[in-house]
Amino acid sequence: MSGKYFNGVKTFGLFVGLWVVMLGFGAVIGGGRYLPIFGAVSLLMTGIGYWNSDKLAIRAMAARPVTEVEQPAMYRIVRQLSAEANQPMPRLYVSPTEAPNAFATGRSPKKAAVCCTEGILGLLSERELRGVLGHELMHVYNRDILIGSVAAAFAGMITMAAQMMYFFGGMSGGNRRDANPFVLIAMLILAPIAATLIRLAISRTREYDADEDGARLTGDPLSLAQALRKLDEGVSARPLQPTNELENVSHLMIANPFRGGELSRLFSTHPPMEDRISRLEDMARSHGIAR
Repeated sequence: MSGKYFNGVKTFGLFVGLWVVMLGFGAVIGGGRYLPIFGAVSLLMTGIGYWNSDKLAIRAMAARPVTEVEQPAMYRIVRQLSAEANQPMPRLYVSPTEAPNAFATGRSPKKAAVCCTEGILGLLSERELRGVLGHELMHVYNRDILIGSVAAAFAGMITMAAQMMYFFGGMSGGNRRDANPFVLIAMLILAPIAATLIRLAISRTREYDADEDGARLTGDPLSLAQALRKLDEGVSARPLQPTNELENVSHLMIANPFRGGELSRLFSTHPPMEDRISRLEDMARSHGIAR
């Protein structure tokens, strides 16, 4: 479902970048003989997180399942969009926080869960909420939870290898005394940073894709643009306090839930809100959709 921005191609290219970083790191540090071990451990940890992604995110936001009587608009929108996409109806949750946000998670459409905070339900009109829920459903349909988990596994493997090599490893011969200390330090520092930045870039690309595909699903890109504009103000006024649990699931949310400055943008899982809004408005203009 990639459009003129070629988000799918960009995601593939970023994964190639992760491979290059990993192989380059393995060739320079320890001759690559430790990478299979680190890879197995990282994949195991990531697999556990991926398999339980819905439970972890729901728990982190203290969300509870809601009935159709409690949230008729939410049910009505999700049921309609799921039917249009020919996908099963996900489970619906509400988080008791005034910070406006929403997320979808789950390893497949059959295991999907969609959660809105009380803040976003009180902030958005039904039309704007439809735009947000279309975005969240497309994260599930595009298998973004899997893509993010694989990217995290790559980055985690490189970071783990760097940490272990710092204490036990060396260069290709395994003898730190024969290694150029400047090259060793550079690799130990730069490789994990590069892997992390590429992983974050993959996450940002998937956000653009969910915006674009969600707008196609709803047929109303301006509803999502208007929702994002409100969310930008809302999360700035009511940012969440970072905790380990929230930081682990913040990339799932439609808006970065934490207060951030200019430096934090570089290490953000979310693209700039103004760029997302501009793309959606361009999409509406190209389809002749009026405000």
